[in-house]
Amino acid sequence: MDKFKTLTSTIVPLPAQNVDTDQIIPARFLKATTREGFGDNLFRDWRYDEQGNPKEDFILNDSTVKGEILVGGKNFGSGSSREHAAWAIYDYGFKAVVSSFFADIFKNNALNNGLLPVQVSEAFLQQVFRHYAEQPDMQLRVDLSAQTITLVDTGDSESFEINPYKKYCLEQGYDDIDYLLSQRDKIENFEKEALYSS
Repeated sequence: MDKFKTLTSTIVPLPAQNVDTDQIIPARFLKATTREGFGDNLFRDWRYDEQGNPKEDFILNDSTVKGEILVGGKNFGSGSSREHAAWAIYDYGFKAVVSSFFADIFKNNALNNGLLPVQVSEAFLQQVFRHYAEQPDMQLRVDLSAQTITLVDTGDSESFEINPYKKYCLEQGYDDIDYLLSQRDKIENFEKEALYSS
């Protein structure tokens, strides 16, 4: 996974509430076992009609809207526990998702796959949407070290919480296996000391 330090980017707004994992990546696309390629079908049924033609009114089909930060409405990632939802968002090119509430399983899946879920207050979320409506090229800055999210133009900022272990892994670009491998020397030394003391 890529290391996550500070991200400054334009945004892709998706103000719909209760976006569930079947909307993020429909079940019929879950046959693959690797993480690659899921971005092609991110929000598939919202992006394309039954003939596979892009729907002009969906935000991801607007070529003028780009960014590495997806800003969703309240209760993002509800529904089933499929890890593929986080894979699809990350594979599409998003590095962070902002919402006023995340489903717990989606939040954990995102953190395990290099995608930072930034939970903000409903007031701050609505401020972001209002600012975007006035200035579509607005930017957000997400500082993982400081655990802050900031409207670059105005300087308005809010802090967010994150599990310290997951924060460290994101900063290092580690998944759980990478973290264990990084501790190999300590683990081997512990095993040796345990063996000799027994």
